[in-house]
Amino acid sequence: MSTCIFSKTAAELIPSGIRKISDKVNERIDKGERIFNLTVGDFSPKVFPIPEGLKEEIKKAYDEDLTNYPPSNGVPVLRQAISKYIKERGGFEYSPEEIVIGSGARPLSYTLFKAVVNPGEKIVYPAPSWNNNCYIQLIDAVPAAIETKPENNFIATAEEIKPHIKDAALIAMNSPLNPAGTVYTKEELKKILEMIVAENKVREKENRKPLYVFYDMVYWILVYGETKHYNPIELVPEIRDYIVFIDGISKCFAATGVRLGWAFGPKPLIAKISAMLAHIGAWSPRPEQTATGRFLNRSEDVDKFFDKFKKEIFGRMNIFYDGVMEIKKLGYDVEAIYPQAAMYLTVKLNLIGKKTADGKILKDVDDVLAYVLEEGKIALVPFYAFGADPKSPWFRLSVGTCSMEEAKVAAMMLKDAVEKLK
Repeated sequence: MSTCIFSKTAAELIPSGIRKISDKVNERIDKGERIFNLTVGDFSPKVFPIPEGLKEEIKKAYDEDLTNYPPSNGVPVLRQAISKYIKERGGFEYSPEEIVIGSGARPLSYTLFKAVVNPGEKIVYPAPSWNNNCYIQLIDAVPAAIETKPENNFIATAEEIKPHIKDAALIAMNSPLNPAGTVYTKEELKKILEMIVAENKVREKENRKPLYVFYDMVYWILVYGETKHYNPIELVPEIRDYIVFIDGISKCFAATGVRLGWAFGPKPLIAKISAMLAHIGAWSPRPEQTATGRFLNRSEDVDKFFDKFKKEIFGRMNIFYDGVMEIKKLGYDVEAIYPQAAMYLTVKLNLIGKKTADGKILKDVDDVLAYVLEEGKIALVPFYAFGADPKSPWFRLSVGTCSMEEAKVAAMMLKDAVEKLK
């Protein structure tokens, strides 16, 4: 079929590199092949079910027949509960009127982009990062990707961002970062925010549109050890007028399929996002909204869930981290960033040039990816699927679909596969 029948946006839309890999792997799994699918940032409900209390509240809400349209900005009980939740756990001071609910973080992210960026305006974002390039394409904006460095844990620095801010409409920030599972340091985050505030003071004098920040913090609860998630407004209070936060239950409550997210930020901008969501109809169902509001108010149950959930995820990431370090000791050019946050381990597998047992030379990243899949039965996502350089030897390993025992087996199979290379 000719692409001329489609709009330019539809014809040129970038497909999901992650889904492309994962779908092929799942086809093989469905046929009975044993593969450890560590690609998609999802949770197996059999391994990581949603909180029992949340499940109970959802059932209860349906039993109460709460199945009519919700308000376009979200049901009051949920927005009130979120206001309390983000204040108690992160120091975020936002009233229910400054919070809007959507069917997950995706439509909220899209409508934020659409609300502050005109076609042809520039959006600054790190590479690798999740889906920024796709949203930029959808709204016909101009991308300004910053190729981040492993020595900075793949976090964009103030120095790297600075050359792009004069004519930018939006800076996309994500901490903890997908795909790297790393976070901003207090010092670097403060530098970036102060730079944005200074730029906006200049723009205000020139009567120009401000530079906004899209701050994706959907993994913020999932930090480990001494890692800390910093509240940008506590570091630089003046940033409050220019920043919108995106959060939800998909990752921190293993509820990817329940489809409930929220945004909070300046009231006028939140109102615009709410209006756009109303036209799209991208609100979360009333029962799920009501149930989540009720569950968030059950602080003790939430704490118990987080304690167990975080230990389980961190334990799996440590298994894989230790496994990669064992391979490194054997002299192979592999590396991993010690687990900081989210559900992802960042792994370097620089195996290009190595020869397989049957004499095939691994010539590029795709060859490495295919070899690990065929010989180790492990499916990973290369960082180029998140916008990084196609030659980058770094991969994302997601632990949400495996048990602790499966993680141990998979780590051993990866080691065995690499040891076979010459």
